[in-house]
This record gives sequence, C-alpha cells and structure tokens, in this order.
Amino acid sequence: MITIREIDHLVLRVSGLDEMLHFYCGVLGCTVERRDDAIGLVQLRAGRSLIDLVPVDGPLGRAGGAAAGREARNLDHFCLRVEPFDETQIRATLASAGIEAGAVARRNGAEGEGPSMYVSDPEGNVVELKGPPAG
Repeated sequence: MITIREIDHLVLRVSGLDEMLHFYCGVLGCTVERRDDAIGLVQLRAGRSLIDLVPVDGPLGRAGGAAAGREARNLDHFCLRVEPFDETQIRATLASAGIEAGAVARRNGAEGEGPSMYVSDPEGNVVELKGPPAG
C-alpha cells in the first residue's frame, strides 16, 4: 500500500517568470529555495512544500509544449495552507499588490473544514489560501 502524507511539490509552466516570482515571493511570502537556469527551473519554498516555476521558453519548459492560458489551463487550482488565517491582513497584503481576492468561504481541506479564499496568480492559475479547520 502507498500512503500519501502531503503534497511535496507542484510544477507550474510559466511565461512571465519575473511576474510569477513577484507574486509568489513578494506577495505570498515564498522564498527561492534553488535555481537552475541551465535547465530552466526555480524552486520556491512554500512552508513544507515546494512550488517549481518552469519558464516555457527554457530547456525544461519547451519539452512541455505551448504555455497554458486562461482558456487552456493545465491545473484547476492548488491550495496553500496559511497560518494564521487573518482575513483582514491577507486582503490588505493582496490589495497592496493589486490582487483581488474572492470571498471567504468554509471549504474542506486536508485538515478539515475551515476558511479559505481564492486568488489568481499573474498567469491565471487559481491559488486557494486556506486557514485552519474550524472548531
């Protein structure tokens, strides 16, 4: 039997690396863990997980074909667990970067049902920001 503990990493093929780095590092607080420009890979630390950014015009990115877009996404959304989940602070941070967030709703996640909101990164990937389970 295979037992899955958590998401280790996900890979986003990107057209605008600088804009994506600004969103994930400058707005959401990820840090660059590793960068390998020879193959076209930037790994970002997102808590205990990684988000890999692969420019579509780099060696690794070209192997995947054309870039995804709003009409041809290769991912519905992914969820980042946020601690603490302070809606006012999160909205202020996003707004200062010109990013609009959706309404907070109670949604189920790996730890149970709790607050979450959706935002979109610069290339249209939907990112769910999820708080702790309620009660």
